[in-house]
Amino acid sequence: MSDKRQRARVQGSWAKQLPKRSGQADAVQNNQPKTVNPAPVAWGFGQQKTATTTTTFEFHQPIKPVRDVPSEKVIEEAGDYEISHGPSGVSRLQLLPGFLPPEESDWMFSKLLAELPWSQKTNYRQGEAYEEPRLTCWFGELPYTYSHSTMAANTQWHPLLLTIRDAVEQVSGCSFNSLLCNLYRDGHDSIGWHSDDEASLGAKPTIASVSLGDTRVFNLRKQPPPEENGDYTYVERIRVPLSHGTLLLMSGATQDDWQHRVAKEYHDRGPRINLTFRTTYPEPEGHRAGTKLRFTAKRP
Repeated sequence: MSDKRQRARVQGSWAKQLPKRSGQADAVQNNQPKTVNPAPVAWGFGQQKTATTTTTFEFHQPIKPVRDVPSEKVIEEAGDYEISHGPSGVSRLQLLPGFLPPEESDWMFSKLLAELPWSQKTNYRQGEAYEEPRLTCWFGELPYTYSHSTMAANTQWHPLLLTIRDAVEQVSGCSFNSLLCNLYRDGHDSIGWHSDDEASLGAKPTIASVSLGDTRVFNLRKQPPPEENGDYTYVERIRVPLSHGTLLLMSGATQDDWQHRVAKEYHDRGPRINLTFRTTYPEPEGHRAGTKLRFTAKRP
């Protein structure tokens, strides 16, 4: 036991740090200053970082200001509306709900639905044919071309159409020599964004639209300025519910500065007849039939 204690004392004396002499301790302290938080060493380089970089966040205004999408306007009361003023002129709408009395509208709708020569027109877009999602028929002394497809001249006006045309001319103060009829069989039938700006309609045409049957929404959107590069995100939009017996007149620069459509609706809708009276002229000499004054309208 005495040998084990002796060995423990000897080992302890090796582990114990020997006291430094006072002169040696002062020299070490003077030559190597005490550092509380030594700078870290860069791994792999063996160099000590001696400077600290502080990053300050600076706020910069966005180059393009945040823009709000304009809210859609609704027109449903009778009246005259100047919907825009621009270099092309003033764009006007005139809305006349109840233009045709309800009982007469019911009778006219049933008769025209049964007796007009409805058919489905084939159009062409980028060389590909497609069937219009509605039925149409044309009346006029001249053929009518749009979407690269022509409807033949038809002078056999239904007597009821002549009666409605006379009433429209009396109210509008315009004369019309042609008529495009559209039959929307249900909510899935539609007409896409377009402008009625065919060369055969002349400049600043007036289009008179009579609605019979179920109510459908008529949408308009303004043409974007050139700097928008065809982006319709921030343009003005108008919503017009067209009910049984309503007359809508589009005039002035409306076909130059606006597009319109009747969109698909995915709930129950009954059939609707739309009579669009217009004035057509012979195609200008050397002008390719069906081309637009400004662009080719697409009616998907």
